[in-house]
Amino acid sequence: MTDRHSREIFCWMLYDFANTAYTVIIVTFVYSVYFKNIVCEGLGNRGDLLWGISCALSMLVAATLSPLLGAIADHSHSKKGFLIWFSLLCIISSGLLSLVQKGMVFLGMFLFILANVGFQGGVVFYNAFLPELVPPDKMGRISGYGWAFGYLGAIFIIFISTPFLIDGWIPENLANIRFTFLLQAAFFAIFSLPAFIGLNQKRRKTPNTFNLGLIKMGFQRLCDTYNHIGRYKELLKFLIAYFVYMEGVTTIIYFSTIYASNTLGFTLKELVGFYVVVHTAGIMGAILFGRLADIILPKRTISITLIMWIIVTVGAYLAYVKAIFWSIGLLAGLAIGSSQAVSRSMMGLLTPKEKVTEFFGFYGVFTKSSAVIGPFVFGVVSALTQSQRFAIISVALFFIVGFILLQWVDEKKGYQL
Repeated sequence: MTDRHSREIFCWMLYDFANTAYTVIIVTFVYSVYFKNIVCEGLGNRGDLLWGISCALSMLVAATLSPLLGAIADHSHSKKGFLIWFSLLCIISSGLLSLVQKGMVFLGMFLFILANVGFQGGVVFYNAFLPELVPPDKMGRISGYGWAFGYLGAIFIIFISTPFLIDGWIPENLANIRFTFLLQAAFFAIFSLPAFIGLNQKRRKTPNTFNLGLIKMGFQRLCDTYNHIGRYKELLKFLIAYFVYMEGVTTIIYFSTIYASNTLGFTLKELVGFYVVVHTAGIMGAILFGRLADIILPKRTISITLIMWIIVTVGAYLAYVKAIFWSIGLLAGLAIGSSQAVSRSMMGLLTPKEKVTEFFGFYGVFTKSSAVIGPFVFGVVSALTQSQRFAIISVALFFIVGFILLQWVDEKKGYQL
């Protein structure tokens, strides 16, 4: 591996470091609570419903666009340009959230949806660079390094945002809180520059143009892939189980901070420490369960993480003391990275080598689609019952059903195909 190639891989990993600032500050940590408690002040638990709708709509748009974006990534040499444009959509829209104040519900939803679509679109093109950068035998390791860089980015953005969050949700500090939305946008932009400048694309014979044929090609490929996957029964059964339990995982990601703040009374200062613990546990969980999957195979490993998720949701429902929720957060941190990482590993093992690109594109559509129903259900249950506790326990159903469906997968049979 040449020095130039190593630098290019480092530039690629830095993008993961950069874009995690958006997921931490906007999706999970600060803006989610700001939207519910400040923007939607006076709306009660209807704020949960509006946040759930925002999350669901953004992921529905992203899932719908995925086949088209995948076709563009595979059949043109415009990946770098689209990576930049989608990233800029996320950076600019999320930065503009700093203008959203009390009562600006529609603007807050609209800008978040734009930002999340931009983020998800950028990830499609970011992922599409990996096969060009490293050979198959090193792909898992480099992908893991990128994941680790993302966790480091999460801890770093929390650290530099803390001085602006430390005084909490008092009216005098709201301007500082909104400033963190600009801060994460700047963080994302600055640390993305190496990827924007340093990544190179392999030249393709196909024209470097966007046309209507790519739209048709993208959705036709989605239909063809569905038919192809249908021939691999164990893979199809796994994807159905994955879709169900990932609804639970993404719902926890979108609502965990809101739940901790509103139901258990966590202050912003406490949330800072809480999320450092969660992300640190996530690093350990991804490493620990990744090794465990090599020993007992992914299906059993995922099953263990789903049991952990069931304990997390039931524990959150029963928790009335912050100390207990800290323990639950530690367990969730161990589960969150591992359940996603090992699921990707199982997908790779069940996928025929000659169809890796095609089937992983379909896997991406499943991943985005699995963030539509769960957040909406949480919001509806919270609004109808006026209780986030009933909403959080409803999430356990996704993990229970996903666990049951996963047991029907014969992974050894699937690996032999």
